Amino acid sequence: MGLSKNPEQEARFAEIARLIEKSSTIAICAHTNPDGDALGSTLGLAWVIGMRWPEKSVCGLLADAGDVPRIYSYLPGSADLVRACDYEGDPDLFISVDLSVAHRLNDAEPVMRRAARTAIIDHHPCEEPYADASLVRPSAAAAGVLVAEFALYLGVEITSDVARCLYCAIATDTGRFQYQNADPESFSVASLLVDCGASPSELSLNVYQNFSLSFLHLEALVMGRITSFAGGKITYSYATSADLERTGASLDECDGLVDVVRSVSGSEVALFLKEVPGGKVRGNIRSKTDKDVSQIAKRLGGGGHKAAAGFSFDGDIDQALAAVLPPLRALFEYVDPDGTIIGERLDPRLIEADRAARKTAQAGSGE
Repeated sequence: MGLSKNPEQEARFAEIARLIEKSSTIAICAHTNPDGDALGSTLGLAWVIGMRWPEKSVCGLLADAGDVPRIYSYLPGSADLVRACDYEGDPDLFISVDLSVAHRLNDAEPVMRRAARTAIIDHHPCEEPYADASLVRPSAAAAGVLVAEFALYLGVEITSDVARCLYCAIATDTGRFQYQNADPESFSVASLLVDCGASPSELSLNVYQNFSLSFLHLEALVMGRITSFAGGKITYSYATSADLERTGASLDECDGLVDVVRSVSGSEVALFLKEVPGGKVRGNIRSKTDKDVSQIAKRLGGGGHKAAAGFSFDGDIDQALAAVLPPLRALFEYVDPDGTIIGERLDPRLIEADRAARKTAQAGSGE
């Protein structure tokens, strides 16, 4: 609970700190298509290392060739991030934040391979981290929580710049503290960051009240397409390349649209798909209950948390829907021992009632 001591975590922090101490040049990068946690954690960690070890050369990288998404450009240090494809150095240490899977580094993966040593700070499940030292704790609400606690472990002052970056990381990954991962620890760390200079209103104005008119037109299209099935337990929608061209909205503005789909009353699982360049579709899945959507994303080459996961799919929207909707529906199906699927009726009493009704029907037909 809260900011209580975690001996295992502190041992991991010690290992990462030793790698930093041995290194002169350090590169930090998060996953491709970075969200608020990825960017906030990258920037926050760069600030922390720079203050603790001012003699080190620290460079924050972007995994993709694009710019920092507009809504996150207010974060201190965001203008100094370097596209990984433009980074030619061989760093002594490469630190991955908010991911544990090498291929999601995209353009930064070759940089990681060139590094003398590697480290990971992440909150996504990972059975075999690839790094020399790693802290992978899925119970943390965001990578930003772990970076904040690393700063406390190091005894580094959390300045306003650090606090603003890490507050963005935590607030966005908890959906403004509305998702299931908003636990006492995330609130405690967020409170500390506000005390240190983070501004909830600044985040809200930049991230949640800063939509372009073109995005709002796209949102209207997506809302008009929301479809539900499995008794209303699953909702989905999508945006095509033609939608983006028609409205003038940008890809990086689409990340929050899954929450529009998620907001439908009675929905337990939400899916949002968007076409991206290269003949691909990017999918975001959210669960509002205990349904685990991460395994479905993993089967499609992605991953994430039980309640929030994503994937990329080679094909078009229809092909992606054909691949992802059946396993989503299977989350709500009960298969009787005799192999009969009993729809979305998960209450044990209803399952038993269905079983009894089938037996009565079979007896009446003489089977």
